[in-house]
Amino acid sequence: MLSRNIKMTIMYDGSGYSGWQRLGKKAVKESIQGCIEESLSSILNEKVKIIGASRTDQGVHAYGMAANFHTKTMIDLEEIKKELNGNLKDDIRILKIEEVNNNFHSRYSARCKTYIYKIDNRDKGSVFHRKYTHHHQGQLDIKNMQTAANYLIGKHDFKGFSSQMNDNRTTIREIYSLTISREGQNIIITIKGNGFLYNMVRIISGTLIEVGEGKMKPKEIRKILDTKDRSLAGPKAEFQGLTLKEIEY
Repeated sequence: MLSRNIKMTIMYDGSGYSGWQRLGKKAVKESIQGCIEESLSSILNEKVKIIGASRTDQGVHAYGMAANFHTKTMIDLEEIKKELNGNLKDDIRILKIEEVNNNFHSRYSARCKTYIYKIDNRDKGSVFHRKYTHHHQGQLDIKNMQTAANYLIGKHDFKGFSSQMNDNRTTIREIYSLTISREGQNIIITIKGNGFLYNMVRIISGTLIEVGEGKMKPKEIRKILDTKDRSLAGPKAEFQGLTLKEIEY
C-alpha cells in the first residue's frame, strides 16, 4: 500500500509545554509534537512521527504551525481531524488537514515564516495577557525601533543575533520585512523571513527593545551585523511574547 503524506496546520498555546519538539520517550506529554504523535498513533493504530516546520521553544505559541506525517491509512482526513481535536487538550487545535505531494516536507519546503512579538506597554501588565505578551513598563520609542529594524531587512549573516553554537551550518538568512506597530496598549514586532537561527527572533526583539529604551542607538545594529558579535546585541526577549504566526509554501 502506498504511503500518504498528510499536512496539518496547527494552533497552540505553548504555556504549559516544554516546546514543540519531543525530547526522549519520557517527555512525550511535555511537548506539542509528542502529544499530537501519541494521539495520531492511537487513532491510526500505527506509529506516527510528525515533522514540524519550526521548533518553537518552551512557552512560545503558534497561530499557524505546519507539520506533516506519512501514513498508510485510508481513513477520511476530516475524521482524523475530528478525532484529533477530540483527543487533544484545549490548548492544541488542528485547524486544517490535507493530503500533499509525497515530496512535501514541512520544514524544507517552506518559503518563509512570520513571527510576531507582543509587548504589553501599559504601566501594570494585563492579568489576562500575561501568558501571551512581554510586559515592559515605560515608554518605548517606536520610531527609533523601526529605524533600527530597517538595518536588519535583507540578506545578512545573523550570527550576532543567535544563540547557535559554532558549527558548520550557515548563519546567513534573509529578512523580507520587519515592522514595529502599536495596537492599543501593545507594541507588535512583526518579522518575516526565509528562516531563523536559534533564538534569533527573541534576540532581535530584545535588541529592538533596548533601542526603544534609548540604551542603544539604531545604527549600532549595523555594527552587530558587521562584527557578528553576540555580546553587542541586546538580551534574549522573554519567551511568552513570541508567536509563530504563519508559514508560507
